[in-house]
Amino acid sequence: MQKRKLSFLEIWNLSFGFLGVQMGFALQNANASRILQIFGADVHELSWFWIVAPLTGHYSDRTWTKLGRRRPYFLVGAILASLGLILMPNSDMFTAFMPALWVGAGMLMIMDASFNIAMEPFRALVADVLPSDQRTLGFSVQTILIGIGAVIGSWLPYVLTNWFGVMNEAKVGEVPLNLLLSFVVGAAVLMISIIITVVTTKEYSPEEMELIHEFEGDAAAEDESSSLMNIFSDFRKMPKTMKQLAWVQFFSWFGLFGMWVFSTPAIASHIYGLEISDTSSKGFQDAGDWVGILFGVYNAVSAVYAFFLPAIAKKIGRKKTHAYSLIIGGIGLISIFFMPDKNWLIVSMVGVGIAWASILAMPYAILAGSIPARKMGVY
Repeated sequence: MQKRKLSFLEIWNLSFGFLGVQMGFALQNANASRILQIFGADVHELSWFWIVAPLTGHYSDRTWTKLGRRRPYFLVGAILASLGLILMPNSDMFTAFMPALWVGAGMLMIMDASFNIAMEPFRALVADVLPSDQRTLGFSVQTILIGIGAVIGSWLPYVLTNWFGVMNEAKVGEVPLNLLLSFVVGAAVLMISIIITVVTTKEYSPEEMELIHEFEGDAAAEDESSSLMNIFSDFRKMPKTMKQLAWVQFFSWFGLFGMWVFSTPAIASHIYGLEISDTSSKGFQDAGDWVGILFGVYNAVSAVYAFFLPAIAKKIGRKKTHAYSLIIGGIGLISIFFMPDKNWLIVSMVGVGIAWASILAMPYAILAGSIPARKMGVY
């Protein structure tokens, strides 16, 4: 049995939930450190709050329900992430029980884990449902939707303040109204988009997947148990292509998380001239809103560049496409330090956006044809 080719609309609906996931993820990336600083986190300790999806992928490989193989994880992740989005900026409501910083950090961990629960099976779903020759298109469509959702999420606090007059100032230790509203809107969009994907997407049944595996020559796994030890076994049996990509991924995400975690305090200090300890002035909130604009820029560039990725990859190959894109992104990231004012930072984000588009699509396109279909989720 062969996988049938999907229309563009079907591929779009297949990944539409990613729009909401990435809108929420963008709100988290642009504003979580800012919110934690408002609640009293030391800038030098911010990275610890971000520590928290191989487990999700591992179990989604073995999950078969009436909703399918991957969709249950979308729903659970979306529900938990939505709760986190609503509660994190409102952590000061729980100060009678524990410090707002602790609650905020807890909500961040819940959100981060939940976004991974919702996000990672989307990658595997594309490989599950699409034939090999449509996977680059499938991952590129995901990147486009990621860009759209992330632009909306990143820009929303700035837009609410500068277009609709919503206040971006608050008392010391309180989150401004524009952030509170942004997170509520993000939670609503996340749930709606996930529901659309769940309702409109059909996954192959276990019996159909067996026939597809036989047709594609994918031998049955020796052990189909759900033991966590299988993850370590899978790690040892990691395909050569994945091992080659591992270091590339490590350094790519190292740079990205450095940007996500420290952009607000860095730009507030380096560009706006504020003290690191200043987390309540209008200047700090303006810096945080501008970080959202910058993150929206790189996501917008990513969405546009994603349209060209299939053609570029077809012409020069997936590996070279990814390599050149990462080099451009690295130059953009380094240039942040040398930019004289906030507007010049937009130029830096163009380079970052090119790398981001490739990071979200090319590694998965490179790997999808070289790893066993039964292990798509965990890998």
